[in-house]
Amino acid sequence: MNRRGFLAVAAGAILGGVAKADDAMEAMRFSALRPGSALPGWLQPYEFPNQPRHTQFTLVEDEGRTVLRARADAATSGLIRSLRVDARVYPVLSWRWKVMNLPAKGDLATKAGDDFAARIYLTFDLDPATLSLGDRVKLSLARTIWGEQLPAAALCYVWDGRAPVDTIAPNAYTDRVRMVVANSGRAELGHWVARERDIAADFRRGFGLEPPPITGIIVSADTDNTGETVESYFGDIEFRARRTS
Repeated sequence: MNRRGFLAVAAGAILGGVAKADDAMEAMRFSALRPGSALPGWLQPYEFPNQPRHTQFTLVEDEGRTVLRARADAATSGLIRSLRVDARVYPVLSWRWKVMNLPAKGDLATKAGDDFAARIYLTFDLDPATLSLGDRVKLSLARTIWGEQLPAAALCYVWDGRAPVDTIAPNAYTDRVRMVVANSGRAELGHWVARERDIAADFRRGFGLEPPPITGIIVSADTDNTGETVESYFGDIEFRARRTS
């Protein structure tokens, strides 16, 4: 996928109201929306200018609640919400998703296979001054390609077809994004799956640092590299405090 400008848009998306509770903070609450309605203003679409085919996002009803359906047919695009979350207060990302099929030629390690039926990105406000000289040089080169607003760090949670769950690896296009396998394989295809990830732990594993504030969340489905067709569904997504016994 041509990632030029994708994460850059995350930094410039419009900030909508974000509901907070003592133990949770909503990120994307699709269940509060009406099936068939237009996407709300706090969800900002992004479509690559050089990509003629775009992922289609629709609010639909499934099992009595509104969810977001994504269909990609040799296509790519995403939906972005800008927000501000302290990962020390809400270090857990919680969501539900359902994937109907996976790209057969998907491959986490290659650009040609960098397609996924379901992705959730988190972007972080990492100060480049905290990076090593080598990483600052890499970031500078990446921003030359993708624009100055490219975040210095992002996590991308995916449903992969091959790599084991808990795999964390650099993205095939830029090592400023770490791919995190949250689901793997075909056993749970067609079923709603609830997932929680320890954002702070994943960030430490991926970047060797404590997580800075989260600045954005992105949902996406893409098959522009493999030319395949996928369908997936996203339920509500929220940030949570750690549970105490």
